[in-house]
Amino acid sequence: MAELRLGTCSWKFPSWAGLVYSQAKGIDYLAEYAQQYDSVEIDQWFWSRFDLGEVKLPDPDDVAAYRAVVSDTFRFTVKAPNSVTLTHLYQQEKDVPLIANPSFLSVALMETFLRLIEPLHDVLGPIMFQFEYLNRKKMVSQERFQWRMSELVAALPGGYGYAIEVRNAPYLNAAYFSFLERTNLIPVLIHGYWMPPVWEVYEAHRQAIQGHDTAVIRLMGPDRQGIEALTGKAWDRRAAPKDEELPRIAGMVQDLLRVGTNVYVNVNNHYEGSAPLTIQRLRAALED
Repeated sequence: MAELRLGTCSWKFPSWAGLVYSQAKGIDYLAEYAQQYDSVEIDQWFWSRFDLGEVKLPDPDDVAAYRAVVSDTFRFTVKAPNSVTLTHLYQQEKDVPLIANPSFLSVALMETFLRLIEPLHDVLGPIMFQFEYLNRKKMVSQERFQWRMSELVAALPGGYGYAIEVRNAPYLNAAYFSFLERTNLIPVLIHGYWMPPVWEVYEAHRQAIQGHDTAVIRLMGPDRQGIEALTGKAWDRRAAPKDEELPRIAGMVQDLLRVGTNVYVNVNNHYEGSAPLTIQRLRAALED
C-alpha cells in the first residue's frame, strides 16, 4: 500500500510554539516535531559552498542527534550539498565572469556526504539533488545536463533513493521524464517561484510520474521576499491562503496513491505563511 508523508521544509522555527512546539525556546525541536509528523526535509546541509573555500559538510554530532530523537518509522528527505549541484559559484554581480565550481557533480564529495549521514540510513527517504535555474552560460543544453547527471548517478553507491529537482521549466518535457526512468531518479516537483503549477506538470506527464515508486512534491510559494515582508518571519498564520490550490494538489496526491506511488509532500513556510497550518488544510482537502 502506498504511503503519504506530509512534512515541512526544516523545523527550527520558534514561532511554531503552540502549533508544533510546547514552547519557543529550551526544547529539542526535532523531538517534539517528530511527535506530530512522520517526515521532514533537512535543508541545512545543502548550504555547503559559497566560494572557493572549504566545503561545509554535515557535523557527525548533528547526524547522531537527529537519529536519536526520531522513531524507526520516521523519514528524512535530505537535500544533497550545493557543493555538488552548483555549476558555478554564487555571484552578486551579473556582468562578471562566472567561476566554475570545482566539485560540480563530484562523486567523491557525494560519497563523503553519504558516509557522514550513514547513521540516518535506516530512516532516509529521498536524497534530493536541487539545481538552480541553469542559463546557457551555466549549462549549454538539457541534453548535456542529463548526460552529466546520468554519469553521476551511475557512479553513486546503491541502496539510496536519489531524487532530482530542476528549476528550468522547459526541461520538464518527455525527454526529461524518460531520463528519470532510465536513471531511476525520483521526480521532485516544485510548486512556486517561476515553475509551472505542479498539477499542470502532473497532468502533462501523469503516466511517466506514476511509473515511479516514489514522488516528492515541494510547496514553496511564488514570492519568498513578499511572504517574509507580510509575516515578519513569524510563521504562525496563513498570511497568503491558497485555498483554490490545495484541493488540486490533494487530488494529484490521491491519484498517485491510488496507483501505488509513495508521496512525500514537503511544505515550506513561504508557501502560505505557516507550513504546519498548510499541512492542516491539505489534510482536510485529502479527506474531502
